[in-house]
Amino acid sequence: MKRPLLIGFLLWMAGTILLRFAGHGFLRPGRPLHTIIFYLVSFLLMAVLIPGICRRLKFTGDSRFQGVALLLLPTLLLDPFTSAFFANVFPNLDPAAAGVFGGWILICCAGAVVGVWLSEGWSASSGAARQK
Repeated sequence: MKRPLLIGFLLWMAGTILLRFAGHGFLRPGRPLHTIIFYLVSFLLMAVLIPGICRRLKFTGDSRFQGVALLLLPTLLLDPFTSAFFANVFPNLDPAAAGVFGGWILICCAGAVVGVWLSEGWSASSGAARQK
């Protein structure tokens, strides 16, 4: 169980570093169309990325939900603090971008869960359960 937590932490760290250096290109308060497109792309990216990681970690069937929970746990534990101290963590960004950041975290987590939920492994296990 340590490996998915480590991977989740590394994903969190990569996202935080990306925003620290290039966040002004992604988090744009006051630009709703840009935000919607950013959220949609992020949702889809996570919906593809996280089920793939779960497969590589050999989470199958319903255990994929355990895998996605472990992968998302670092984000769910650390980003509330990132949001609360947004201006300190991201001094290069407009403080008004904190709301866009919070929404981005939620949409990424939702994309990960939906991706796992719709993945082939889940579909196969739920189909077998319905036949019983």
